[in-house]
Amino acid sequence: MDADKGSVTLRWEQVVVDALDPVALGTWWAEVLGWTIVNDSPGEFEIQSEPGVLPGIIFEPVTAPKTEKNRVHLDFRPTDQTAAADLLEAHGARRVDIGQGDQQWIVYADPEGNEFCLLHH
Repeated sequence: MDADKGSVTLRWEQVVVDALDPVALGTWWAEVLGWTIVNDSPGEFEIQSEPGVLPGIIFEPVTAPKTEKNRVHLDFRPTDQTAAADLLEAHGARRVDIGQGDQQWIVYADPEGNEFCLLHH
């Protein structure tokens, strides 16, 4: 961009997740993250860490199930990886192998198969 035209600021507002059941998947993520549901419409289910605090996560309906590895995924850095792993697994997250080999992070899938990583503290 030309300097004389000013600058543009981008603000990260949302992560959008396609879901067969946006309400169920959004509720699952709200529970494991301890986030707040700010919109519980089936057409656009949204959670935020606190109301009005961005970025948030929006779950939108799709008709086809996930069939391949995510092109984008979320990484979470817990204060205690073992306790966080126990929490995720108690909520139904499952460990998955996407070819990561032996690493300090753990790859999980949420109830609809979306991969995310639990980093080492």
